[in-house]
Amino acid sequence: MRSVLEAVTRRARQKPDELAVSDGVQAISYSALWQCVEELTSKLAVLYAGPGTIGLCLENSLAWVALDLALIRLGRPVVALPVFFTEAQRRHALDDTGAKTLITDCPISDRDCFGTLTIFGQELYLHDRETKPVALPPKTAKITCTSGTTGRPKGVCLSQFALERVANALVDVIGSDYSGIHCAVLPLAVLLENVAGLYPTLLAGGHYYVPPPASLGLQKPFMPDFPLLVRALRDCNATSAILVPEILRGVLGELDTGSITLPAMKLIAVGGSKVSTSLLVQAAQLQVPVFQGYGLSEMASVVALNTPRNNRPGSVGRPLPHMKLELAADGEIMIGDPAFLGYIGAETAPALLATGDIGRLDEAGHLYIQGRKSNLLITSYGRNVAPEWVESELLSQHQIGQAIVFGDGMPALGALVVPSSVNVTDGDIAIAIARANEALPEYAQIRHWALVPPFTMANRQLTGNGRLRRTVIHADHQAVMVRCLNQAGRYESFFETLVRGTAFERAQLQETPQIRDGLSGQISRETYLHYLAEAYHHVKHTVRLMRLTESRLAPDETLLRTALAQYMEDEAGHEEWILSDIANAGGDAEAVRLGSPRLATQSMVAYAYDYVQRNNPAGFFGMVFVLEGTSTQLATQGANALMRSLDLPEDCFSYLLSHGALDIDHMRFFQNLMNRIDDAHDQAAIIDMAKTMFVLFGNVFRAIPHQMDRSYVN
Repeated sequence: MRSVLEAVTRRARQKPDELAVSDGVQAISYSALWQCVEELTSKLAVLYAGPGTIGLCLENSLAWVALDLALIRLGRPVVALPVFFTEAQRRHALDDTGAKTLITDCPISDRDCFGTLTIFGQELYLHDRETKPVALPPKTAKITCTSGTTGRPKGVCLSQFALERVANALVDVIGSDYSGIHCAVLPLAVLLENVAGLYPTLLAGGHYYVPPPASLGLQKPFMPDFPLLVRALRDCNATSAILVPEILRGVLGELDTGSITLPAMKLIAVGGSKVSTSLLVQAAQLQVPVFQGYGLSEMASVVALNTPRNNRPGSVGRPLPHMKLELAADGEIMIGDPAFLGYIGAETAPALLATGDIGRLDEAGHLYIQGRKSNLLITSYGRNVAPEWVESELLSQHQIGQAIVFGDGMPALGALVVPSSVNVTDGDIAIAIARANEALPEYAQIRHWALVPPFTMANRQLTGNGRLRRTVIHADHQAVMVRCLNQAGRYESFFETLVRGTAFERAQLQETPQIRDGLSGQISRETYLHYLAEAYHHVKHTVRLMRLTESRLAPDETLLRTALAQYMEDEAGHEEWILSDIANAGGDAEAVRLGSPRLATQSMVAYAYDYVQRNNPAGFFGMVFVLEGTSTQLATQGANALMRSLDLPEDCFSYLLSHGALDIDHMRFFQNLMNRIDDAHDQAAIIDMAKTMFVLFGNVFRAIPHQMDRSYVN
């Protein structure tokens, strides 16, 4: 039996009533946990009698813990997928690992869901998959999928022995006396929480608290509710937690207000990326026990860690006792006897793993990470700069939420900056960068900067554990980076200029009663049907307008021509989706098809044709900005509100719901496209068209018969 299972069964015999896991609603003793694991193992053995990998994709829960332990006991390889993986990433990971079944906490498709499984009152869904068998390295117990530099998850195969060797080492170096209540903040599907959070807690006989993410303020992973998170950590009396640097910074910011403390906390381990020295200093000043570590998936998540017994701030601690670590001549960290068995579809693991990280060891054996070998920037003055170093200083300023540094081969460095909140101004960012520069030598200071939207896993700019995917970010923001380096200080992209230049008209549109009430679900079914009818009559012109625009563009305007070709492919047939929604919602789709739009809709469409034909065809993209930005908001917020209030099924909202995901990608594509437009006449035309379209589109909504549903009025 594995050591984690042995620890649980031993505790179940010796202290059966002692609390093992809880989620804020249910509290499960060690004996109850072990009984559940035994019963679940028997069920799974019947359900999945043959060989093959089993996929898990569910949020943190008691069920996740029980499933993980039962699958260890069953001896079946597991691929754990974070819920934030895109559908394409999930499909690739499952195919790549040969997973013939997937267990989820919500049904993915009625077509392949063959049953359910109830664990601690939670219903899970079992999905069959048609996948080709994949040969895994012998003894593979868990496959962790990194996001990789291309977004296609790369499967790292690990044995249970390797996972538990790290977990046992953590108990040894930290001390079992630190076991208490560990709060799972990170997803269990991320190896760090699984190996360094769950397993050591059970090995040491502690209490693993695994609440749903929403109760921790993490329902939106990249927009955490830090006050709620800190209150949750306090209320559950957590003695330990694992955080990534950005979450740590938010937690410290909340604690710095002085309105709340974490008196029970003994250890906060932080990893995933470099932690700013000033952030560690802030933690020390607040008497928050923060300990930085370093790890790799290939080494079962943890290589080194500072501990309460041996802490050297600035370092990532001493390597765990079993690690065979050395430095190459160029400072690259090399690890002998890697924990992983190999990558899916590749040769077995090398005897010496080149990590790609540059580091140094001090006289006492503490490891310091200086950056990624592949990320190294060399300025035109010949100075080498690890971008992680500069980024850590930027992130030490509370006004800056995210940052990436660039400028290879240039005289001075630039940074793309994401403000920490909507209340942070350009002036605040400028001051923050100046303060960060004070801690940097002149050759590493930021001289150029631009603001960008958040880096997230949804836009594929972050890995699963929160690291920057630099190749993707550089590709997405290439135009902004090039222009930014040609202008000292703050650079405003054309997309930002477009947003700022249309702010008044956009605000006027948002105040339209039909939109305002629709977003909160406070409209009647008749109003919704009227909206769909007008949508049909302008959407049916979308591809026609694109063809006209293409015909009016100059032959050398290949950038806009290429964009139009992609838009036309994506937008074809959307008017038929609208007619289907009308029919499903009880309207007369054929009457709408044969009918005429209201004057406001005719005016908007006519203006678009006229502008493209008589003025500048590039102005059409101002219309794209208005329609896609508005439909994204309606899709992501309004559709769900209306489904609830009107009690209509999902098939009445296919047009809106499809645009929720589609137009988010479209707006990302649109933003990158706008930032590559240099012609001043084209820029002026796009802004002009957008300003007018906001007004005309608002008129379309105002013309829709509407009286707010009185049942929603107090």
